[in-house]
Amino acid sequence: MRRNKDGRSGQAFPTAEEDRAAWERAPSSPQTRSPAYRLAFDDPDFLLRDEMRAVRLQLELMKPELILSERGINSTVVIFGSARIPEPGATVSGDNPAAASLETKSSYYEEARKLARYASQEAMKHYGREFVVVSGGGPGIMEAANRGAADVEAPSIGLNIVLPHEQAPNPHITPELCFQFHYFAIRKMHFLLRAKALACFPGGFGTLDELFEALCLIQTRKIERLPVILFGKSFWDRVINFDALVEEGTVSPQDLDLFCFVDTAEEGWAAIKAFHALDAAI
Repeated sequence: MRRNKDGRSGQAFPTAEEDRAAWERAPSSPQTRSPAYRLAFDDPDFLLRDEMRAVRLQLELMKPELILSERGINSTVVIFGSARIPEPGATVSGDNPAAASLETKSSYYEEARKLARYASQEAMKHYGREFVVVSGGGPGIMEAANRGAADVEAPSIGLNIVLPHEQAPNPHITPELCFQFHYFAIRKMHFLLRAKALACFPGGFGTLDELFEALCLIQTRKIERLPVILFGKSFWDRVINFDALVEEGTVSPQDLDLFCFVDTAEEGWAAIKAFHALDAAI
């Protein structure tokens, strides 16, 4: 931004940054030290009030949107899955069947990492603006997704969420594209705003929540159709009886065409390529 000799921006009105600097230079007095005198946009106590929730929702929507737009990122490949699935060779603490089961699922970590590599190689053909990998930013399958992008030196996005047990960003996210959210709803919007594909690996409540929200939005045509790929048919068949939903009449038979099952990254990437006719575009 150009500035005049006096440091002003040259705009007709002072910028928020300039007014904030002017406030900091104000003489100290009981009036200027009062919380009421703070600029509203620079007053954390005011912004954190319950009555300001609508404003915070908008801020949380706008911050990642502006950064991603400025970066020129137009589309993404979203990779969901359990934070608890370890990479191959790692052990899960606990001497119980659940721990052993998670260890057997480590192959999904490698498949997520490979899928992210395939998507990121495509992204680099578009200067890192299309088919950019995005994950929930944490460990497990999320880490594998960002790690796969890092393997080919491609950018990737992490959408972290504040949780009671702090979820630290995994180290493979592009730092400038690592976001933190308070509101699950806004985070889920950002997962889908640019999505060209959704790859869903075995997971728990969070994975199921994100999967079914996406399917509902596609089914009701609130968002455009995109490939929804479920990795691990044996897992999904055991956890969710999709056919029973049809038999009960609560979904239509054609609704089961909204997603497909695969077991390998090669199959998953082939489904994405076919949907978007990527070979034809090259």
